[in-house]
Amino acid sequence: MSNHGDYLYGNGPKDGLNAMAANDDLNDGFRARSPAEALEPARAPEPPSGRKRRRTHPFLMLINGAMTLAVVAFLGFLGLVYYGKKQFDAPGPLTHSTVFVIPKGEGLRAIAERLERESIISDRVTFVGSAYYFSVQGDLKAGEYEIRKHASMRDVLDKLVEGRAVLHKVSIPEGLTSEQVVARLNGHEMLKGEIRAIPAEGSLLPDTYKFSRHMTRQDLIDRMQAEQQKFVTRLWKSRKAGLPISTPQEAIILASIVEKETGRADERARIAGVFVNRLNKGMPLQSDPTVIYGLVGGKGKLGRGILRSELQRETPYNTYKVRGLTPTPIANPGRAAIEAVLNPAETTDLFFVADGTGGHAFAPTLAKHNQNVAVWRRIERERRQKAEAEAKAKALAAANAAAGEQAPAGTPGAVQVPAGTPQQPGQAATNPTVSGLAAESAPGGVDNSVLEGLNIRLPQPGDPAAVPTAPPAAAPPAAAPVASAPAAPAPSTAAAANVGTAASIPLPKRKPGR
Repeated sequence: MSNHGDYLYGNGPKDGLNAMAANDDLNDGFRARSPAEALEPARAPEPPSGRKRRRTHPFLMLINGAMTLAVVAFLGFLGLVYYGKKQFDAPGPLTHSTVFVIPKGEGLRAIAERLERESIISDRVTFVGSAYYFSVQGDLKAGEYEIRKHASMRDVLDKLVEGRAVLHKVSIPEGLTSEQVVARLNGHEMLKGEIRAIPAEGSLLPDTYKFSRHMTRQDLIDRMQAEQQKFVTRLWKSRKAGLPISTPQEAIILASIVEKETGRADERARIAGVFVNRLNKGMPLQSDPTVIYGLVGGKGKLGRGILRSELQRETPYNTYKVRGLTPTPIANPGRAAIEAVLNPAETTDLFFVADGTGGHAFAPTLAKHNQNVAVWRRIERERRQKAEAEAKAKALAAANAAAGEQAPAGTPGAVQVPAGTPQQPGQAATNPTVSGLAAESAPGGVDNSVLEGLNIRLPQPGDPAAVPTAPPAAAPPAAAPVASAPAAPAPSTAAAANVGTAASIPLPKRKPGR
């Protein structure tokens, strides 16, 4: 009888075998195995037979390829950014400091091309890309820039964006007229353009102004006017009460007079106080600078003293004849003068005059003022006398030089000849000889026994020194006879000609003693 029964689990022999095989597989886990079999891994089941491989959808393949491409592109972009950053921060190729100028209206790419051409940066593409990366492509400012050697592209871009340009400056001193200010700006080579018109007198604020290369002159004038308006507006609000001026323009007029009256900072407030006192009393200002402005206008300087007739001339600016302020300022006052007018010193003074030291002597009364004026007139007289004495001394020295005083020994171009010494034929030539020019035709001249400007030839070694014998000439009455010189070898033709000519030149007579 079978251990599996009579095909109990199937309908036939085949089914029975299958059931037995399955049963054997179940019992494999429970069967006792040898140690060698236990160490062997279990066998994987066989794949099902007849199963086909599934195909990938085309859309999914497209997405997969796109993602792969994006990852590769992103990695490439990261590499490019890393390379660009290293280039952007690396020291530049510039081997020495230089100046780079950006004119107005020049674009980013044109700037980058010039930077690369002048060896300031190594790669214009990296420079332009960095400007777009930082969103500053439109922020590069015109101007003149100093670029240090080996400056990186980051340093260059930062400087151009921040506008750290090289600044030039022009100084406008206090007290210049507007015409003089315009002349000073026209003479500055770093400015360009024309000034449309002479600005109104007193409308410019004197100061030292900094500007970039090729700033227009009109722009600088506009800036000076804006600075003056801003300063006066701020100071007008804090002015002292009770002043005899009612508008900022009147303050500028009076400040311009104070500016021209003194250059000393410690006197401005006191002089302003004097003018305020005179205005309050209805007295004329009697200021000389106003008279000068009425004569020369914006030229600023008269170049001489004021004449008495000019003090009597009727002009709107003659404060000896007109009471009150002048129609316009007479110059461009500085900050200190404007402050002095709006906050003058408390004083009883009504007069002042120069004291000879660069300052002024002040007086509350006319009598005291007249004493101060007398002192000043004495100082003027002493100075004038001293100047006249110096002028006379210089004129006398010039006259003596023109009269031709005896030139000192060793003076270049002059040969000393003893006065009254005749040159005898046959006498040994112990002095230098003169070239073959007659005295009348020789350049230079004869002055007090000195032959000046003549061509002198010194005897050369080996040249004969004797003058050829000629018929003796009569000696001057007052001269003693001259002994004959020892015989000498015959001179050469050139030496004889030269010496013979020298012997024929008459000796000059001495001028009368002075």
